[in-house]
Amino acid sequence: MGSTNPFKEQSSSLTKKILPFTLYALLPIALIRLYFYPIPLSFSSTNQIPQNTPILINTTSPSSSSKGDVDNIGCDYSNGKWVTDKLGPLYNGTSCGTIKDGQNCMGHGRPDLDYLFWRWKPHECELPRFEPKTFFQILRNKHVAFVGDSMARNQLESLMCMLSTFSSPDLVYSNGDDHKFRKWHFPSHNVNVSIYWSPFLVKGIEKPSGANYNKLFLDSVDERWASDLDQMDVIVLSIGHWYLHSAVYFYGGSVLGCHYCSDQNYTEIGFYDVFGKAFKTTLNAIMERRGGSKGEGIGVIVTTFSPHHFEGEWDKLGACPKTQPYTEGEKKVEGMDAEMRKAELEEIEAIKRRDKKLGTLRLEALDVTKLALMRPDGHPGPYLYANPFANGVQERVQNDCVHWCLPGPIDTWNEILLDVLKRWEGQSRKGK
Repeated sequence: MGSTNPFKEQSSSLTKKILPFTLYALLPIALIRLYFYPIPLSFSSTNQIPQNTPILINTTSPSSSSKGDVDNIGCDYSNGKWVTDKLGPLYNGTSCGTIKDGQNCMGHGRPDLDYLFWRWKPHECELPRFEPKTFFQILRNKHVAFVGDSMARNQLESLMCMLSTFSSPDLVYSNGDDHKFRKWHFPSHNVNVSIYWSPFLVKGIEKPSGANYNKLFLDSVDERWASDLDQMDVIVLSIGHWYLHSAVYFYGGSVLGCHYCSDQNYTEIGFYDVFGKAFKTTLNAIMERRGGSKGEGIGVIVTTFSPHHFEGEWDKLGACPKTQPYTEGEKKVEGMDAEMRKAELEEIEAIKRRDKKLGTLRLEALDVTKLALMRPDGHPGPYLYANPFANGVQERVQNDCVHWCLPGPIDTWNEILLDVLKRWEGQSRKGK
C-alpha cells in the first residue's frame, strides 16, 4: 500500500391561456395510465417487494420543514428507538447498480422482509425521511467523499442507491482491487460522490510481504485521500473494525507497540489508544489543510463505530439469527463498542475545544453506535452469498454479521447525514 493517490490523474470534468387546455388534454392520458398501472400506496411487512422494479414512494415528511430543521440543531439523534414503518425503503435489491454483491440480501434470497419496515425515532425530535432532491440542492456543484473501510463503502452504496431513485449517476473513475476507489458524477446537479479506501485513515500497510500483521504509522495521514482534501466539500469518515486485526504501530519513527502480535518481540498495547491517536492525526491534518479561513471550507462528519452481532462462530449456522430489532433498554452500548465510540467523540470534542474558531470547517459526529447496536436483524448473515440453502441446510455456512443489508438499517445513517447537511445549510443562510 503506497501513498500514491489513485484519483490524482483523473480530471474533474467534468402561460396562463394555454395551461387550462394543456391540463384538459393531459387528463385522459393520466386516467388511462392510472387504469393500467395503478400506483401502490404503501408496503406492509408481509408484502413481497418486486425484485425487478424500483420502489417509488412519497418521501415528504411532515417534520421536514425548514423551521423544523433549524429547531433540530440540539437534537440528540443517538438516543431513540426503532418503530415500525409501513412505507419501507426507497429502493430494492435490483433497482440500484452500486450494491456490493454480499449486501444484496433480497437478491440473495433472504426470505423474511420485516427488517425493511422499521424507522429510527429519536426521543427529542423527528428524523425526516431521506429526500434525494434536497440532497442534490444542498450539494449542487460539490463533492462528498466517503473515506474509510468497508463500513464507509456500505454507507456510500446506501446513499448512491437512494440518490439514484431521483437522478442517474455516471461512474467516472474506478481503481483498485474490489473497486476500492470510485467516483460518480450526477450531471443533473453537478454533484460528485466518491469512496476512498483507507481502513486506518492514517498511513498503513496491509500485511506487508506476506506477514500476518498490518503496519500503521500513527503520526502520518494516508495521502491517498488526504492529498485530495482541497477538492472535497463534505467528507464522511468511517473506520474501526480493521483496528481489531493484528498490527505493529509506529510513531515518531520508532515502534510504539503492537496488538495481537505474540510472534513479534513488541509490547502488547491493545488498540483503543491507538485508534484515538489515528483519529487525532486525521482531524489535525484536516484542520491544518482546510481549517481556519482556508478556502471555502469543508464539512467533516464522523460516523461512529458500528457494532457487529455475531453469536458464536462466524461460519456456523445461526451466527446472527435475530429477525427483530432489540427493544429500548434491552441492549446497552458497552465494552469495545463503547470504547471505540468514546475515542472518536473525545477527539472531535478535543478539536473543538482547542480550535474554538474552526473558521470555515464544520465538524460533527454522526453517532450511530446505539441505533446500530439495536438492529441485529439487519445483517446479511448467511445471505452473504446467493441462496445459501439451495442444497439443504448445512451446519457450516459463512455469515456476515458486520455489514448491513441494502436496503436496510444503514439507510438511516444517511437520513441523519442529510439532516446534518440541512441544518448546516440553514445556519449558513442565517449567518448571511
